Amino acid sequence: MTVDPVRTYGEARLPRYTSYPTAVEFNEASVTPEVYEERLKAADALGDAPLSIYVHLPFCEHRCLFCGCHVVVSPDHSRVAGYLAQVGREIDMVAERLPRRRALAQLHLGGGTPTYHAPEDLGALLDHLLAAFRPTPEAELAVEVDPRVTTAAHLDALAARGFNRVSMGVQDFTPEVQRAVARIQSAELTEALIRHARSRGFSGVNVDLIYGLPRQTTAGFERTVEQVIAMGADRAAVYSFAYVPWIRGHQKKLHEEEIPGAALKAELFALARERFLEAGYEPIGMDHFALPDDELARAKREGRLRRNFQGYTVVPAEDVIGFGISAIGDVRGAYVQNVKKLSEYAEALGAGRLPVERGIVRTADDELRRHVIHELMCNMRVEVREVEARFGIDFARYFAEDLARLAPLEGEGLAVVSAERIAATPTGELFIRNLAMCFDKYWREKYEKADKPVFSKTV
Repeated sequence: MTVDPVRTYGEARLPRYTSYPTAVEFNEASVTPEVYEERLKAADALGDAPLSIYVHLPFCEHRCLFCGCHVVVSPDHSRVAGYLAQVGREIDMVAERLPRRRALAQLHLGGGTPTYHAPEDLGALLDHLLAAFRPTPEAELAVEVDPRVTTAAHLDALAARGFNRVSMGVQDFTPEVQRAVARIQSAELTEALIRHARSRGFSGVNVDLIYGLPRQTTAGFERTVEQVIAMGADRAAVYSFAYVPWIRGHQKKLHEEEIPGAALKAELFALARERFLEAGYEPIGMDHFALPDDELARAKREGRLRRNFQGYTVVPAEDVIGFGISAIGDVRGAYVQNVKKLSEYAEALGAGRLPVERGIVRTADDELRRHVIHELMCNMRVEVREVEARFGIDFARYFAEDLARLAPLEGEGLAVVSAERIAATPTGELFIRNLAMCFDKYWREKYEKADKPVFSKTV
């Protein structure tokens, strides 16, 4: 390798490829409530095929300054008391349009923090949902929680309804970092919650960390990683901090001079990766780690890892239904996103209208590129003959321009390319977004030479 990969590739601003096309391509003209109705009808025709369901519960009592999620900050719970009833109404409306398709293989509660709501209120919403959509015997029921507001009673209510996976936000246990990002959370509190989750039968515990936060040091982050390992987490996500103050205005409160540069960020991630691998975890995708007997690790070894808006998954659900403000679904070839404002959500439901605001209907080219990009992001390789057979193309001819873009990265040791396979090298796995970008037609046509930043840095 003749270049410094961090300096050459880490400064690029690229999508995370949770979806393709990415969310910046969603628009109001492509997907309307009427288009969603058509897609739901097509989805219902599949009968017993299981669904993946995402429920967005956006509320937080306080704002964390690093946050990039769509949240509503409201210390006054009475102001948002009607939201769960509105979500219940949306569940009913969608269920009416899926009379034959009620099995679910994956249910994910995200936010915000779902445990902002009282255990009995959250339980009532789940009872409503699980009466409409029936979990399969092997269904994954997962919830994201903020340990600072999550009680044993919350976990008890979730466990009683079959939840088996919990994801806990940690970010960094270092006090100086926590003060900088306005999130004070002790390791003792987090560990106690993990122990209670285990006692209530949660078979999977995920911990989320973020590298690149203000005031982070290698010594402090290393201590955090070691604490997480000692707590016995089955999986860990080590996300790159997306500093996008032009999108998330509250990030302007952070002191930019305290935010690690690309070199230190790369060192932080490399350190975390080394510690997790030493502890026996296996790397999953671009930023996850899992114990060898975890289903994600098994899926990666077998080349069947998948990725959707809930993250890396092995759940066999081709269609995703989203409930709640800003929730994104993926139904019969269309990404569908709900309105983002509480008032507009309530208005649409009150009028008996599906609360859809925008999205995109994928073209045949989108579907092909989506498959290739997701294979890279999930399994770190693309099997050329499999793609040719699935889509009826000549890979080299169809992707001639894309392969030309990939060639310099291959020359720098990030990938190995042959007529049979494109595979990321160990170094290339750290810059997998750069490899995936070579196949992103939207990026090169619209964002490669954009005057203003759109995406976060790769490192």
